[in-house]
Amino acid sequence: MPIYEYHCNDCNADFEQLVFSSSQADRVPCSKCGSTNVERKVSSVASAGASSASSAAAAYSSCGSSGFS
Repeated sequence: MPIYEYHCNDCNADFEQLVFSSSQADRVPCSKCGSTNVERKVSSVASAGASSASSAAAAYSSCGSSGFS
């Protein structure tokens, strides 16, 4: 069940909504004013531990080394 971000064109509010089906994603009312004049925003994807995983990968990536001793 994804969480989508929306913007209300009537009251200018930004809000998030847990959506149970893709058909419901297009019929979400504004959580502030109740208007259905909303647009789904493009959300960035975040992954937990991405920076630490990148650091670990960088630490083991050197020329001629497989990372195993």
